[in-house]
Amino acid sequence: MTVGSLGGRLFLDSGTLTPLLKRLEAANLVTRTRSAEDERVVHVALTGAGRKLRKKAEGIPAAMSCALGLNGHQIAALRDPLREVLARLHQHSPVEEEEPD
Repeated sequence: MTVGSLGGRLFLDSGTLTPLLKRLEAANLVTRTRSAEDERVVHVALTGAGRKLRKKAEGIPAAMSCALGLNGHQIAALRDPLREVLARLHQHSPVEEEEPD
């Protein structure tokens, strides 16, 4: 997956995401490699340790559901509108303009 696509899924810009990925790489959980075709594109992949952690984390959604006292249908009923709100906020977020010199 590219850093750009990961940022899009998480609603994070590269300035926020890159330091997180650097820490994950330092912890040997992911690797980051530049594309041979376009050096601006960075690919992120899980390492073996990252895959083990992913497997360990698979139970988190069920634990959260239990802690919240919500079933799968209730969570989906909340999740889908929240994703729509996030997508709309992301689309309409103001672009910071540079200050003139």
